[in-house]
Amino acid sequence: MASVAQIRSRYRNRKNNGSPELVQAAVGPRHRALEEQLASLRRQNDDLNRAMYEAAQVQRRVCGPRHLRAGSYEFASEIFPVHYLSGDFVTVMEVEGDLVFAIGDIAGKGLMAGMWFTHVVGMIRRQISLVGDPAVALSAVDRDLQLAGLELPLTTLFLARLNLENGQLTYCNAGHPPALLIRENEEVQELSAGGPVLGAISTTSFVNGTAVLLPGDTLLAYSDGITECRNESGIEFGTSSLIKGTRALSGLNPRVVLFSVLAAVENFAGKQHREDDIALIALHRFRTCRID
Repeated sequence: MASVAQIRSRYRNRKNNGSPELVQAAVGPRHRALEEQLASLRRQNDDLNRAMYEAAQVQRRVCGPRHLRAGSYEFASEIFPVHYLSGDFVTVMEVEGDLVFAIGDIAGKGLMAGMWFTHVVGMIRRQISLVGDPAVALSAVDRDLQLAGLELPLTTLFLARLNLENGQLTYCNAGHPPALLIRENEEVQELSAGGPVLGAISTTSFVNGTAVLLPGDTLLAYSDGITECRNESGIEFGTSSLIKGTRALSGLNPRVVLFSVLAAVENFAGKQHREDDIALIALHRFRTCRID
């Protein structure tokens, strides 16, 4: 019986003595098969990226306009997902002459959170159109989420209704970072009245908070992707940095405010990659109607 060493020697000799034509005949089909598999994977990846991009565009259209003007008010919003799809969302609409807007954060990110995005935004828009009152609308959304019998991700939400005649703001905050009302004199009011995270507690109630948006005031609403953004040392950007930076932007065009806040966060993070989605709303009341 041949030893293991003899068998290995015979195999090496057979391999070394094989002609290039025989080697090519053996390897060629396998090489072509691998190339075809790789090309197929590339096509699938391109199709997936295209589908995710198209889904992201649908998400943004569902949110409503990024920018609008109504009399002396100017509204701007942006979503900055970590990947294509965002778990953070914004929506804006008019209800009986009032401006209604919301900003929220569905737990998680990417495809899973993105799948719930349209559903949750649709529920909010439907309920606020039916009842008009932010706290009542969020109570209905919370009830419907819990009655669905699905393992829905927790959702935080800030929902507000603005009377464009007198600046009266009625809002309800469901576990979301408090929106900041920055006065013309740079005083800051945190808007935190409301209730718990949506879908978290079976028996709960939501209440409205109120404020008045005066000429010269700016409202900034944001998701925790802003304040929890970390730099290379692991330090969070934090609410105090956000307030300090926003004070310096008081009175500016809301779109300038949004991208200035984002730039401040990116500069703070440095080379540290962002780990969470970001959503921002800026609403400013000018002293006169904007015509430019």
